Amino acid sequence: MLKYLQGYPESIQVQAQDLIDNNKLGLYLERKYPEHHQVQSDKALYQLARELKEQYMRNAPPLASARFDAKLSPVKHTLGLHTYQAQVQGSKLKTRNSLTIAALFREGPPQFLSMILAHELAHFQEKDHNKRFYQLCCHIEPAYHQLELDTRLWLTWRDSQK
Repeated sequence: MLKYLQGYPESIQVQAQDLIDNNKLGLYLERKYPEHHQVQSDKALYQLARELKEQYMRNAPPLASARFDAKLSPVKHTLGLHTYQAQVQGSKLKTRNSLTIAALFREGPPQFLSMILAHELAHFQEKDHNKRFYQLCCHIEPAYHQLELDTRLWLTWRDSQK
């Protein structure tokens, strides 16, 4: 039942299970994140991602595209995806960076989308999930770690509603 929280300490998993058992997880999330974002199109997602990149990562390679994809599944631990393609142009090597976000995040709070974008943008400069990578995530989204937990709680809650 708590497949999205498996890497978290037992104390957090117990608290989450208690909220689910008492039908309070949805209420907790609704109170903490009452609004939903207006980013519904690929064009709007690209614009938001580009703005975040320009604000926090000016020296990173440019963003070529950003889109929502219904095929990405959080069950397979894929909330978003960063891809890059190296292309030779004359004597230079150009990198083409693209972001793909799971379509179910069209429904979520804006903070969750911001956290996922921060994660994928951090991959522009750091490919591995290491200390520097998470520092970049927190540079873009200071509440990154709390938002990641709450996103996983939201996914757990969504699954419990089925």
